Amino acid sequence: MLGRLAGLGLAAAAISGVYLATGLGLPCVFRSLTGWDCPLCGGTRAGAALLTGDLAAAWHANPLLLVVATAIGLRAVGWVVELVRDPRATSSPRWVPWGVARHWGWIVGAVGVAYVLARNLL
Repeated sequence: MLGRLAGLGLAAAAISGVYLATGLGLPCVFRSLTGWDCPLCGGTRAGAALLTGDLAAAWHANPLLLVVATAIGLRAVGWVVELVRDPRATSSPRWVPWGVARHWGWIVGAVGVAYVLARNLL
């Protein structure tokens, strides 16, 4: 799990770095089809802002992505602490609040839909 998170973080940093250096980002199919921002729209700009240390610009680009990335980062630190305390442990989480592990898809979908509606209609 930690390896996947590290890979995802490195890929996001690389994409954001390319955007920062060239101004070229990833096109959003949802936005081109609907004209609405998806939950990930602004993610590259937020990543580029974080690479330059501009937290306010990152928040303005995509607040949900910043909150989720912070939560995932904090949880990853928790997993590292668990591994340091017990080297025989796996890098998979041993504790997920409220037993929501089997419902992640529904939770992510509901938050995504709510965010799209709030972001584009309010």
